[in-house]
Amino acid sequence: MRQALPLALAALLLGGCASHKPEDFNGTWINQDAITAAVKGGSLRQALNEHGPVFEWKLDVASQQASYSNGFEAADGQLSANDKQWQASFEGGQTEQLSLDGDALLAVDQRGAKQTFVRAKAPAAANAPLGSSFEKALYQAYLGGDWKIVEGQGKGANVRFSDTGSVTGLPGPDRFALCLAGDCATMGGSNDSLWLERNQRGAPFIIKRDGDKLEIFQAVNRAQPDDMPELAAGKRQWVLERS
Repeated sequence: MRQALPLALAALLLGGCASHKPEDFNGTWINQDAITAAVKGGSLRQALNEHGPVFEWKLDVASQQASYSNGFEAADGQLSANDKQWQASFEGGQTEQLSLDGDALLAVDQRGAKQTFVRAKAPAAANAPLGSSFEKALYQAYLGGDWKIVEGQGKGANVRFSDTGSVTGLPGPDRFALCLAGDCATMGGSNDSLWLERNQRGAPFIIKRDGDKLEIFQAVNRAQPDDMPELAAGKRQWVLERS
């Protein structure tokens, strides 16, 4: 019964928009604009900076819960009906106004900045961390397909990056992760970076992707010993081409 009143109120307040019901907001929504820009332009860092800061929303009207991920951390908030849209409220007074525009979710922050999200076509498992659905779609679009090592150790081998973070064909590592935000982005500066590991032991690499060509460089720390690492491209480790 505690949930009945909010839902009834939402139905009344949002009833003016006959094409959308409150439950239409439910589910996982991802920032497809950031993915499209990364694939088209090549620079992941630039695409994320220009189309961030939020990359995934998860909404549940019945429980009045709203959560989002910025690629580094997640925030959990509360949903409430507000005129003909929803308001997501978070600790510290942060609010976001959420509305539907056709099949897209429109989020507007307190400064008036707008972001558009689409429903995840293949959301991650229910128990996966928030943000996993965006990562899955990004990995598939940005690194998906069949690659071949044309330069470096293992030359001639076929390489595949899965949308769940596993990699096959590269000598050594069997897991990878693209840097989206947080300390790895700060350390990498304007560079795109990739974490490669095996048995939970790994290292960062600088990557440069140009269409169907992917260069992977060793990451060199140019910072002083007591400063935060400042990673730059060192020796080129591999060159991959996608068929």
